[in-house]
Amino acid sequence: MYFAALLARTEDGWEASDTELDDVETLSDLADLAREASPDDDTVLVLIEQEEAWFGVVRVDGEDDPRIYVSDTAAAQRSAYGELLLTDELLGRDPGADDVDDLDSLDLDGTEDGEPEAEEDDDGDEGAAADAVAHGPVGDSEILTDLGISGKELRALESGDALSEIADILGAAEVLEGVR
Repeated sequence: MYFAALLARTEDGWEASDTELDDVETLSDLADLAREASPDDDTVLVLIEQEEAWFGVVRVDGEDDPRIYVSDTAAAQRSAYGELLLTDELLGRDPGADDVDDLDSLDLDGTEDGEPEAEEDDDGDEGAAADAVAHGPVGDSEILTDLGISGKELRALESGDALSEIADILGAAEVLEGVR
């Protein structure tokens, strides 16, 4: 089961609306939908979750390019809405390349945010390492830093409660629950 909502930041606080993503085919369509929710070019967050599997946050600030965070790349890849967010640029692939890299080959171990790489285990368990890479977060983990949620806090959120926790920290829990 999926849930998607728009949180638009206004001078009176956050306004929430549930949104139907069936007609959204591209990230550009999603960004346009978000911009329509805020005629004053305020910040709009698109919050998407699949129960207990993954969540995503898309942030649109006026005409700026959308910023994206996805909690679990492998789980999102198996979802139509997740595929919408997992752009070539986000995954580090050349757009339109015929020989698209497999997600398991991507280096999504968290070091893209400047964290030190963990030392390799000597017991040769490469399958576990590949699995950890495939199920990692991807995108801009600092997407909500200026709103009170650090990248570390965002990466620590568990799927299932993440959107409620985000809304709570933003002071928008009541309006988000109103559209659930």
